[in-house]
Amino acid sequence: LIRNQYFPAVKLFAIRNENGRIAAFMGLSDDMLEMLFVLPEEQGHGYGKAFVDYAIDKCNIYKVDVNEDNEQAYKFYLHMGYEVIGRDELDPSGKPFPILHLQQPSSH
Repeated sequence: LIRNQYFPAVKLFAIRNENGRIAAFMGLSDDMLEMLFVLPEEQGHGYGKAFVDYAIDKCNIYKVDVNEDNEQAYKFYLHMGYEVIGRDELDPSGKPFPILHLQQPSSH
């Protein structure tokens, strides 16, 4: 699904580590940070922060949705300055996975 449906729907960015391996990727739509993933062994190198800063500073994208149960991602976005502006009980597929809507406060 990711490769065939999600990647074509976003503008994709990747960061390669010193070995040339993709360490992190980010997907942006017109107005949202749609996906951000950093390999567990590459976390802590500032890749996520670099992507968020790029999305905000270069692309004027201030919104992101996160699964409420993904505590690590939720805490990361709060640390990056996002605030919760809404919550849906169901994910976009209608499954019972609550989704939090976050936004940078400077963009309200």
